[in-house]
Amino acid sequence: MSKISVLPKHMADLIAAGEVVERPASVVKELMENAIDAGATELTVEIKRGGITYIRITDNGSGIERDDIRNAFKSHATSKIKTEEDLLGIGTLGFRGEALASIAAVSKVDVLTCTAEDDIGTVYKIEGSEEVLLDDAGCPKGTTIIVRDIFYNTPARMKFLKKDVTEGNSVAGVVDRIALSHPEISIRFIRDDKQVLVTKGDGKLSGTIYSVFGKDFSNTLVSTSYEFDGIGVDGFVSLPVGARANRSMQFFFLNGRLVKSVTAQAALEQAYKNSIMVGKFPSCVLSITTPLNFVDVNVHPAKTEVRFENEKRVFDAVYYATKMAIDEKDKPNKLDLSKMDLKTEASNPFVKESSKSYEQTTITELPKRKENFWATELPPQPKAEVPKREAPVPYKRQQEAKPTVVAPPKQEPVEVVPDYRVIGEAFDTYIIVEMDGKILLIDKHAAHERMLFEKLKAEASREASLEGVKSQVLLAPVAVTLSKEEYSVLLQNTDILRDAGFDIGDFGDGTVVVREVPVMLIGDDVKALTEEMAGYLLTSQDPTPEKLDWIYHNTACRAAIKGGDKTTAIELDKFVNQLLSNPDIRYCPHGRPVLIEMSRSELEKQFGRTL
Repeated sequence: MSKISVLPKHMADLIAAGEVVERPASVVKELMENAIDAGATELTVEIKRGGITYIRITDNGSGIERDDIRNAFKSHATSKIKTEEDLLGIGTLGFRGEALASIAAVSKVDVLTCTAEDDIGTVYKIEGSEEVLLDDAGCPKGTTIIVRDIFYNTPARMKFLKKDVTEGNSVAGVVDRIALSHPEISIRFIRDDKQVLVTKGDGKLSGTIYSVFGKDFSNTLVSTSYEFDGIGVDGFVSLPVGARANRSMQFFFLNGRLVKSVTAQAALEQAYKNSIMVGKFPSCVLSITTPLNFVDVNVHPAKTEVRFENEKRVFDAVYYATKMAIDEKDKPNKLDLSKMDLKTEASNPFVKESSKSYEQTTITELPKRKENFWATELPPQPKAEVPKREAPVPYKRQQEAKPTVVAPPKQEPVEVVPDYRVIGEAFDTYIIVEMDGKILLIDKHAAHERMLFEKLKAEASREASLEGVKSQVLLAPVAVTLSKEEYSVLLQNTDILRDAGFDIGDFGDGTVVVREVPVMLIGDDVKALTEEMAGYLLTSQDPTPEKLDWIYHNTACRAAIKGGDKTTAIELDKFVNQLLSNPDIRYCPHGRPVLIEMSRSELEKQFGRTL
């Protein structure tokens, strides 16, 4: 009995339709979703050359009846909706009936399928929407679809595809997300004849996260399970210490479908308020369950944008699920002394060596402490004369007399710094300087950031040597786990990163390893900066010089002294001298002023001394 039928025109017009096939990743997404809708519990994805020349999806689902195969490749042909009312409660991942038709229009497709009721399977071949073969075939229960040579008949679209490795990593990202959304399905991913992912399919999300992202990322997460007003939230959220530089590791699944939800994202981040630094973002893998008629997924062709009947209910459910998890599980490690035998040296992990004279002494033999230990009387001590402490004198720098020298030819003129006096700092952030009848207020972070930015650019542009930006090998290389798309774009830009002083290599399966960084970054948060660079490079359309400037800027920002950092008087003087020696430094790379001036006359007007 036929299950797939072509929707009437008035029904097709109600569907938010659009181009399904943009690249190999979109083909894989549509075919995997079809397999899940068919009830598959095992799913294998295989690609070659990034999926451009070969994609194979094999599942153990219900299969396609022979009478339905031709209809399956017609536009708006589906078994998932029949009436307008069905659009109000969509429970399947696919429903538009466009995927197979769009895929067959731009590629060569082979289908091998067999239902549980069939004694023999069916093979169907279609190329560029033209049927080539329909015949019997020996095959297992389920469906295998092979897609070859995407865009072979549309070369204008073929040229917009990226390199094989980029397209392959985009496919890997799709497989990762679908695996996370359905931990009850065993998913295997084979890339260029190498198995790169396999999940157990035992329904345990924790194991799937480990398989997809590895140990480092998994160890930053804690579980949560919560239900509020008919909305269920289950999954994992990161501890505050696991906050990242961007939102690339936030995954929200609604009724088994990956979605982009501003509501869920805002609720998640609100739960971390006052727990993580500004500019940092939590990670999560959260599955949200709602009644089917509570959400409209027929909003956008990509099916990732949804509309809720009541946004507040979703916000509250995600917020409380996250808040309860981090409040309960984000606890400092405690040392339980009750479980430790402190009587002997051998059982005391804090004692590494014993002095020979106390070799036989145990803690129990030490003198007992008096009840009022801190009030023990001491013998009278002679009173010492305490010298009067004079008020601190502001550090003052006078212009030193310099011997007259003959400058060599072509030497750059040295900027003469006028006499100034460093008065001090306000709020450990703004340096106060008196100079030439003016008061200068210097933002030390903004000024230092610009000075380091200019230093990096100068090092990179030196033509006399090929050294470029000075870098230093890290004592312990830093491994950074990224989304597959970020991972791909970072490895594509290793030349640019090397010019900026970073040596970043491939560690495999979505992880990169940082071996060298600019010298000024030693001891800084290399992991967070790498995440920031990956996120920027993924979305940037800037030319190479602009990309380098962005990297220099972020490197300088992280290496610069921060507002609130303590600075000695001598350090302040050296800093001010360096800044005033370069009058071109007026703004930080963000465009904020590094100093502001107030003349003596302006100050006196404020106090009513002059009119």
